[in-house]
Amino acid sequence: MQDLSNISVVLPSLDPDEKLTAVIDGLLEYGFSDIILVNDGSKQENLHYFQDAAALHPEIHLLHHEVNRGKGAALKTAFRYFLDNRPEGAGVVTVDGDNQHHPADTRACCEHMLETGHCVLGCRDFSQEDVPPRSRFGNRTTSLVFKIFCGMTISDTQTGLRALPRDAVEQLIDVSGDRFEYETNMLLAFKTKGIPFDEVKIRTVYIEENKSSHFRVIHDSWRIYKLILAHFFRYTLSSLTSAVVDTFAYSLLSWIFRSFLSGFALTAAAGVCARVISSLLNFFMNKQLVFQTKVDTKKAMLRYYCLALPQMAVQVLLTQGIYALFRISDQANALRTVIYAVVMTVLYFVSYMIQQRWVFAPQKSEANSKN
Repeated sequence: MQDLSNISVVLPSLDPDEKLTAVIDGLLEYGFSDIILVNDGSKQENLHYFQDAAALHPEIHLLHHEVNRGKGAALKTAFRYFLDNRPEGAGVVTVDGDNQHHPADTRACCEHMLETGHCVLGCRDFSQEDVPPRSRFGNRTTSLVFKIFCGMTISDTQTGLRALPRDAVEQLIDVSGDRFEYETNMLLAFKTKGIPFDEVKIRTVYIEENKSSHFRVIHDSWRIYKLILAHFFRYTLSSLTSAVVDTFAYSLLSWIFRSFLSGFALTAAAGVCARVISSLLNFFMNKQLVFQTKVDTKKAMLRYYCLALPQMAVQVLLTQGIYALFRISDQANALRTVIYAVVMTVLYFVSYMIQQRWVFAPQKSEANSKN
């Protein structure tokens, strides 16, 4: 068994009950010796749980928020304390205070982190029969949204059990969000910052169908989903902006070139130049605003054009192939336009997924070089 003395447990809590005592006792039993306990503005009648724990256990350092600021803010407060006061600390592990994380699983996540240097997510099995329907549906939906819109395969997006090495804590402490959305932003930052992570299977424990959770289904779910969907909306805005620039550039260049070019040469010259301008704009907007990645620009641009050039050819060939297959005449302008739009829309979604998974995704060598 590995020595966990250089691992700090981060334990945020709001209005705890006797389960907080059980969590602390379990952590101490399994070898943890430094617990950063954060009272996130709990009610007066619940404060004695914090005071009693700190009085009984010298391993606990108690931090307070005067008012409830949210789980994300509580995590950041503990992260800042760790970075400022634990210079030899190898990392932290975040644990929920409702006794739904078995201390053996907490230890397993930390040991995996120490072995690999990666962030570790303690992931539950939502296929089990005793999982509350609300939790099963919520996690499966969020996992699907992560996979489609973010290109990330995460089996438990809502897990509070996360082991983070010190360098990851330094990168994640400035991630936006003060409430439950901070944990979602943390996952998104794994990708944008090229932080490697692994999953470790843990026990699936629900006490009274998770009634003690402070998660507000509609309000907090919206705060989470809007962060994920924002990537796709920014991608749409980037694409529309590029299309407008492409059209304007084509019109302007056609007017300029027509004094010395005509026919196919005029169309080709204006079209190619317009596409170069709009594609460069699209590339930098996607890199900086949509996917917000620090991936090497030259490598990303090479991958971008390796996608863009074949995509242009596929769009033309696929559209023309459908015309030929269904024998659609040149005079059927409305139908031809609809087919063109459908093909373009399909390729639009395909392009989005390829860009997030390949073009702007940090490659393994790039991610490893950060650690």
